[in-house]
Amino acid sequence: MANKIINNGLSAFILVIWMGINIFLFVWFYLFYDLGDQFFYTRHLLGSALAWARAPAAVLNFNCMLVLLPVCRNLLSLIRGSFMCCGRTIRKQLDKNLSFHKLVAYMIALMTAVHVIAHLLNVEWYNNSRLGVYDKLSTALSDLEDTENTTYLNPIRKTDIDPQQIPTYLVFTTIAGLTGVIITLALILIITSSMEVIRRSYFEVFWYTHHLFIIFFAGLVFHGAGRIVRSQQTTDPPHNFTFCKDRTDDWGRIPECPIPQFAGGFPQTWMWVIAPMVLYLCERLLRFIRYMQTVTYRKIVMRPSKVLELQLVKSGFKMEVGQYVFLNCPAISQLEWHPFTMTSAPEEDFLSVHIRSAGDWTDKLIDTDVVTGLKQKTHYGRPIWDKEFEQVRKENPTSVVGTFLCGPQVLGKVLEKKCAKYSDVDPRKTKFYFNKENF
Repeated sequence: MANKIINNGLSAFILVIWMGINIFLFVWFYLFYDLGDQFFYTRHLLGSALAWARAPAAVLNFNCMLVLLPVCRNLLSLIRGSFMCCGRTIRKQLDKNLSFHKLVAYMIALMTAVHVIAHLLNVEWYNNSRLGVYDKLSTALSDLEDTENTTYLNPIRKTDIDPQQIPTYLVFTTIAGLTGVIITLALILIITSSMEVIRRSYFEVFWYTHHLFIIFFAGLVFHGAGRIVRSQQTTDPPHNFTFCKDRTDDWGRIPECPIPQFAGGFPQTWMWVIAPMVLYLCERLLRFIRYMQTVTYRKIVMRPSKVLELQLVKSGFKMEVGQYVFLNCPAISQLEWHPFTMTSAPEEDFLSVHIRSAGDWTDKLIDTDVVTGLKQKTHYGRPIWDKEFEQVRKENPTSVVGTFLCGPQVLGKVLEKKCAKYSDVDPRKTKFYFNKENF
């Protein structure tokens, strides 16, 4: 139990902070739209669906700001390698980047669902108010024109078509509606293609659909420009809604009740996501520069059980034990990059990886490369992990031992438990740190 707290305590703390910020943003903006005087008339048309649409939007802004950061590999490597003042436990959190990326994506999916459902209700209630289905105040608010002296509240301005088609017309002819449809469809494709069964069996489908994030973020930046949610503006003389809400016939006729004016809020989403988008653009540019650097084959060996060993040489490349590299084979795909743990030693003048046939990309790689047919004595079967960990602990009685896996999740769970089991609570004795990279 103590080892589990030591190994996962910081992760739990970070998750609590992240979830706390999400809850705070949701509650704060829910109350802002549910209690704010400037939204009194808007709430009269939409009810609680207004707050249920806007609160998730605030949470979406926060998480869309975060979702790109965990996949900026070079940024994470810079932080991990340059800031040595950070403790090992803190640096270890950076190796859980993909887990956090997925968690943020789940929150985005959840908040998008709530946001979309609430706005679908809003469109229906806007339409009913425009058609005069509800009370006199709703009709009066919906009939406000967009002229020099007045500004509208109800975004449905066109009424000379079939009433049943008005919601569809609004969705596909406004900036907010059209971008909302585009980014929702993009998100659905991204999420569904990220399911493990698709990602492992049809990685190309996952890879290409994941790049719909470009469309998602482009639509997200412009989504708020439609300013479809509108609030009451201050006028001179002021329009007191508590006095004037029951005197719609007197609007504009008596000083106490000037015609209310409304305006959409300033778009804010772009302010949340612009910095991560720039960082990710720099990330991709750096990847492209490294992609253009020459890598040559030193040796290609076909091992038993359909395992391919690649020995590669790259000028100026340095490695440390436990690191992994991303490989790209242009003959298979110009865009796909896959991670593999390096199996060579730091003192060797080459880097090597062992690639097992486990999917469409690896199958094509094995078929594409020239196989030498060289053989090497191989020990088959699963290692006796208790024996291996006990031996390492015996040989390193006062050391910190890093255990890294780039492989199956099932094996990762086994190794993580062994690391916890054979780590001593006493910080002066052997301690195992487990890191993994699952794809």
